[in-house]
Amino acid sequence: MKKTFSRGMLALSVSLALATTAQASEFADMDPVTLRLAHVVNEQDGFHIAAVKFQELVAERTEGAVSVDIYPNASLGDERTLLEGMQIGTVDMGVITNGPVANFVEEMAVFELPFLFPSPEAAYAVLDGEIGQELLDKLADVNLKGLAYAERGFRNLTNSERPVNSPEDMDGLRIRVMENPVYVDTFRELGANAIPMAWTEALTAMQQGTIDGQENPVNVIHSFKLNETQTYMTLSRHTYAPAIFVMGMPVWNQLPDAAQEVLVQAAREAAEHERRVNAEMEAEQLAELRAAGMEIIDDADLEAFQAAVAPVYEKYGEQFGDYLERIQAALQ
Repeated sequence: MKKTFSRGMLALSVSLALATTAQASEFADMDPVTLRLAHVVNEQDGFHIAAVKFQELVAERTEGAVSVDIYPNASLGDERTLLEGMQIGTVDMGVITNGPVANFVEEMAVFELPFLFPSPEAAYAVLDGEIGQELLDKLADVNLKGLAYAERGFRNLTNSERPVNSPEDMDGLRIRVMENPVYVDTFRELGANAIPMAWTEALTAMQQGTIDGQENPVNVIHSFKLNETQTYMTLSRHTYAPAIFVMGMPVWNQLPDAAQEVLVQAAREAAEHERRVNAEMEAEQLAELRAAGMEIIDDADLEAFQAAVAPVYEKYGEQFGDYLERIQAALQ
């Protein structure tokens, strides 16, 4: 028994050593590459958590041949600017909210339809499956490479004026939304004055009182301390927003196949890591926001919200080809 076990372990050790040597040899002759990964949020945000995990995995699995430098806090520009930079090669890659990406491939906005996904798990099944991959592949048509779906999360409404329990309570509120027509129309149907603007501008606008509110997942509301300018949060969970690990084709095409494979797998694993962290942290973040004085409405009339946004489906349903029908079928 002992001899058999020892021989088995020896054989396993040899095979692992050979595999490690083979993997390392794929990068031994590769000129070192440093990728600039940018995002627009701070170091406490889920995007940064995903970016750091990606950075670690890539360095480890390429034996240091590919390294990743992270540029947070919109230091290289807002999300549209980052995507345009990737197209021409002045930015290598980023973690970008799906909404701005949909301005480049409009079918991506199908994920932004209000109340489409009933749970995170339902969203993951679609995003990580055939439909999600097809849409990632469409980014190649605009000189971008989609690697994997990270997460912005289920979005919730905050404002500085009054509690929002129903669409009627939103009448006239000036709400910042992403620069994406689905979001604009969704909030207009809810009765708000929807104001599209970049996130960096929204932070200043909330401080100055030129807008009343915004909508984002709990992790964003917490990490940016929006309770300092926003008194009320409604847990509307009106939209599940993906984010995307995306690269510019100019840099992607310069990488050898082995490095490309590592980047895709590392992005997928980093995205899964971020999803887990977001889920674990949300309850604690809500408790801290309540303790800081934010009034959180968790019993709003969500059926009334869903009924109010029905015209958004009527307007955009055909625009997404068969993607909406396929997603709805997959969710059944």
